[in-house]
Amino acid sequence: MAPAQILVADDDAAIRTVISQALMRAGFEVRVTANIATLWRWISAGEGDLVITDVLMPDGNAFDVLPKIKNSRPDLPVVVMSAQNTFMTAIKASEKGAYDYIPKPFDLTELVAIARRALAEPKPQPNAAPGEDPGDNMPLVGRSPAMQDIYRALARMMQTDLTVTITGESGTGKELVARALHDYGRRRKGPFVAINMAAIPRDLIESELFGHEKGAFTGAQSRSSGRFEQAEGGTLFLDEIGDMPMEAQTRLLRVLQQGEYTVVGGRTPIATDVRIVSATNKDLRQLISRGLFREDLFYRLNVVPLRLPPLRERIEDLPDLARHFFTEVQKEGLPRKTLSQGALDVMRRYTWPGNVRELENLIRRLSALYPQDEISGELIEHELSNEYARALDSETDGSRPVDLSASVERYLSDYFSSFGDQLPPPGLHGRILREVEYPLIAAALAATRGNQVKAADLLGVNRNTLRKKIRDLDISVVRSLR
Repeated sequence: MAPAQILVADDDAAIRTVISQALMRAGFEVRVTANIATLWRWISAGEGDLVITDVLMPDGNAFDVLPKIKNSRPDLPVVVMSAQNTFMTAIKASEKGAYDYIPKPFDLTELVAIARRALAEPKPQPNAAPGEDPGDNMPLVGRSPAMQDIYRALARMMQTDLTVTITGESGTGKELVARALHDYGRRRKGPFVAINMAAIPRDLIESELFGHEKGAFTGAQSRSSGRFEQAEGGTLFLDEIGDMPMEAQTRLLRVLQQGEYTVVGGRTPIATDVRIVSATNKDLRQLISRGLFREDLFYRLNVVPLRLPPLRERIEDLPDLARHFFTEVQKEGLPRKTLSQGALDVMRRYTWPGNVRELENLIRRLSALYPQDEISGELIEHELSNEYARALDSETDGSRPVDLSASVERYLSDYFSSFGDQLPPPGLHGRILREVEYPLIAAALAATRGNQVKAADLLGVNRNTLRKKIRDLDISVVRSLR
């Protein structure tokens, strides 16, 4: 049987060489070209079982030819590469029908693995959903490996109605991601409705979610629509879902199971058609162990888990984020500023407990309060001189940061204190090990970009052991666009 033929297009001769060598070592036949016109001629002639192409080529853009490829040969999988590692690149790759999107630089082992998967499952890809071209305005900023994983995961979910739970520290942009899922997804023409569970009195949450009839309770002077009704045909974003009281959780679970709800004081069930996206900065598994969150609701909401990295885990995005916020405040009439290299160095050493929101607030202060066109490192140090700046000092004086043991000790002290005179539920040892294992394995997978062989070697565990841990801990491993 003849080996599969892979067509590779890239204007960089060195990249073409390393890709073709890696693919030939894997047993594939490879043809390479430096322009789109030749690639299209080969495809039109029926050549190739798989295409791997850069987006920006000397004679055109691969995104412009992708629809022609899908119309001419819908069974031909196309993998696109790009150094323009933005959110919109991943979204366009998905909408144009690409099998996968690979940001440059990439791991050759991962590329070969993607090629094998694509050839093993050559299926026609769906065309882009009808609607307007979202354009090049990026709702998310950053090109770090951590954000590339987020972009690829979002691209895979755009044309689905799967329920998503977004986790991450305060200020990481959870609502921004939820809005991106809506604005670039199949429900973009419907409403996006957000509700913050932590900001609503407990006795009014059910009324806020499901609405109420006139006279349903004291003060209900007229009928009021709930957020489910307002979000009909669109997306309902449940922020701070960990703060939802148990009785409201029960009703929400019933809606997710049955696809209908009843307004407070009403009797007739109402069918609902909304996509649910939830978010929290809390550990829902810990809330489950403490009896504060329903486990069955957790699994209904957590169909697709998405963890947003804190800013300290994507610190290489800091210059891009700063430029973005300076541009935004300039649109509001404030003067444009730039950051000196010294300022950037100081900001990179800071731990950013408030994450991207804290950075945005800092940029606004700098633009509004200081006359200098270029912000110096001394000025940044002054602005960050608060209780969190101790983390910056520990970096500059060479002292060691707080170790893991001390952090765990503080965590356990707070955990036991939260129960007052009572003891936590039995099984604490297993729960703590699980909570440590989950972020450890997730971090190893993120660092190796989902490569389980490398992650197992990094962790010093057997690959089968790692696979079992991933399955038992329900860790999401992002690989390819389908």
